[in-house]
Amino acid sequence: MMSRRFLLGAASGALAGGALTKLSWAVPAQKEETVNLPFANGERPLVRYPGKRQLIRQTARPPQLETPFSVFDEGVITPNDAFFVRYHLAGIPLSIDPDAFRIDVKGTVDHPLSLSLDDLKAGFEPVEIVAVNQCSGNSRGFFEPRVAGGQLGNGAMGNARWRGVPLKAVLDKAGVRAGSRQVTFNGLDEPVLPETPDFVKALDIDHARDGEVMVAYSMNGEELPWLNGYPVRLIVPGCYGTYWVKHLNEITVIDSIYEGFFMQKAYRIPDNSCACTEPGQAPTATVPINRLNVRSFITNLSNGSKIRARTSTLVKGIAFDGGYGITDALLSTDSGNTWTEAMLGADLGRYSFREWQTFVRLPRGPHELKVRVINRIGQSQPRAPLWNPYGYMRNAVETVRVHAV
Repeated sequence: MMSRRFLLGAASGALAGGALTKLSWAVPAQKEETVNLPFANGERPLVRYPGKRQLIRQTARPPQLETPFSVFDEGVITPNDAFFVRYHLAGIPLSIDPDAFRIDVKGTVDHPLSLSLDDLKAGFEPVEIVAVNQCSGNSRGFFEPRVAGGQLGNGAMGNARWRGVPLKAVLDKAGVRAGSRQVTFNGLDEPVLPETPDFVKALDIDHARDGEVMVAYSMNGEELPWLNGYPVRLIVPGCYGTYWVKHLNEITVIDSIYEGFFMQKAYRIPDNSCACTEPGQAPTATVPINRLNVRSFITNLSNGSKIRARTSTLVKGIAFDGGYGITDALLSTDSGNTWTEAMLGADLGRYSFREWQTFVRLPRGPHELKVRVINRIGQSQPRAPLWNPYGYMRNAVETVRVHAV
């Protein structure tokens, strides 16, 4: 415990020791490296934060750090030090005593609880799940016409093995009363200004008790990284990251529909089958964002890559959806005119990234490679990007342009 406290204290000290007064938690470097994301005004700094390798900084306060896309070619599990970071509130906890930390479970329950980390780890049967966490605005920078919000590339996502306690078990121990309708979740991060709404999210009671939603204390076999929610966070498999509350310390069962800002005003999508509108048009009605839609990427080649003509060349990547599971991956080397089946990799579970790969032989010249996948209920990506005024849920068929020489 002393060793863990020392490490956490060192991380906190690094944040508080002068860097915070500059509204930047990045470790200063002699010369700041940059990366250019492939859209207008795409230049971003590469920075190092405590517990992280070089990531792409979108904002400094609150920290929004995007994973460089090359990381996704390293393997199907995203390393902890490369996992993206997304906060809404600048009042981030800089010190947490793991012995004093508690999660309060309250509201319309028979037995309110105050759970320590030891209570979670020793008092409940642990479970594990491999699941993708993807920011609702991942890939927003590619929207045309452009929309407000963080102009992210494709790196605001990651796949990890989460270990913790089923939320259902916690709620069952508390005793959910009849008539309860939702469960709300709050974390230790706080607004800096009194008029800023707290970041509180809600799930319908049946979803919260489905046995898969998790209170996680471990990520890829280690404690959660500080910037990914230490000591515990909510895991909502198959749903966008807005529900994955970090530094979780308050679970409240309610007998009504929660009307907080981040449910009733923010993170809402057009209420239609495509979650889209005509560019520039506002939706007539909205609903809270929910399940991930189908996506796939080529990871080992990028725009401008040169490959050897008429030589067998590996093309591989990743795919995922909101929990139905990927059944087919198809690659086109002629800009979508024809498609050939690729081989799927190991199945780590229906919420995980699924690797795919195939080999191609291309004649000399330029080629447009496209990948699309199909899930168990027949869903795939649209050929052309869909648009909504919030920049959420992009999932068009991706294109990588290569040149065979």
